[in-house]
Amino acid sequence: MAIPEQMHAIDPDAPGGPEVLRLVERPVPTPGPGEVLIRVAAAGVNRPDVLQRKGGYPPPPGAPSIPGLEVAGDIVAAGEGVGSEVIGQPVCALLAGGGYAQYAAAPWGQCLPVPEALSMIEAAALPETLFTVWTNLFERAYATDGDWVLVHGGTSGIGTTAIALGQLFGLTVIVTAGSDEKCARAREIGAAHAINYRTEDFVARVKELTGGKGVAAVLDMVGGDYVPRNLQCLADDGRHVSIAVQGGAMATVPIFEIMRRRLTLTGSTLRPRDVAFKTLVADELHRTVWPHVEAGKLRPVIDQVYPLSEAAAAHARMEAGDHVGKIVLEVGR
Repeated sequence: MAIPEQMHAIDPDAPGGPEVLRLVERPVPTPGPGEVLIRVAAAGVNRPDVLQRKGGYPPPPGAPSIPGLEVAGDIVAAGEGVGSEVIGQPVCALLAGGGYAQYAAAPWGQCLPVPEALSMIEAAALPETLFTVWTNLFERAYATDGDWVLVHGGTSGIGTTAIALGQLFGLTVIVTAGSDEKCARAREIGAAHAINYRTEDFVARVKELTGGKGVAAVLDMVGGDYVPRNLQCLADDGRHVSIAVQGGAMATVPIFEIMRRRLTLTGSTLRPRDVAFKTLVADELHRTVWPHVEAGKLRPVIDQVYPLSEAAAAHARMEAGDHVGKIVLEVGR
């Protein structure tokens, strides 16, 4: 099938509300050295896309202005240094941008094969949260078989992915969520415990659940005044990993308590990391996680699917905060 010169994409001229996400015509990208061109079947929607739309999270240098950090589809062209034998392969990929479109260029090293067990919609919902949870919970927080961990935003894409990986790798996952209904869903998905942060003090509840010991790691996307409370949830030698600051970018923490209990505070952002790092993560996921994906044991929780032309509705759904799991845009095959 011939590759067209133009494609439909979502590429707003100026920041704004969801209504700025309208279909426009854009040139089909040309894959650079080490890249492939993917005919996009589906694209995942993530909170950084919402921040970018509002003007608060510009794409890193060299990334397209088109939002979208993950896609699934078929490879239709290969850039210099990538063998032509990859053409026709179904893949999902982590991108620095460009996913809300009919075609997207991706580094070959950031692509993972789509196995029979997954639909393209499911595959598109995996890369961003898998890369994020794996690098932060398992690599930075060293979570290992037998550990108890606390994950905020338990029904978000990140939260549901953390629950799923926790089940596969022997973690006991405690989550927080904002309603009894969401807590019930988190437990259905596989969380060992779910705490309604609006009606319960999660610090007291974590201490109660762990017999006063605390958890080995906290995965936090709230920041602000959650950080000192999270530290109270940690066991001695515990690790606190920050991945977003939805509740505030500054925190006051008790330094002597960190020293006395040998706590570790760390964090990361994924999008600005270079291709070499993301390729290493992709290789590790392929080796450690992908066998579970291929066996049908790991699949994302899908909240809702919208056509690309209804990206505005997808963003409105995410901002309303009622979703459980991933929101996906269906682009077509």
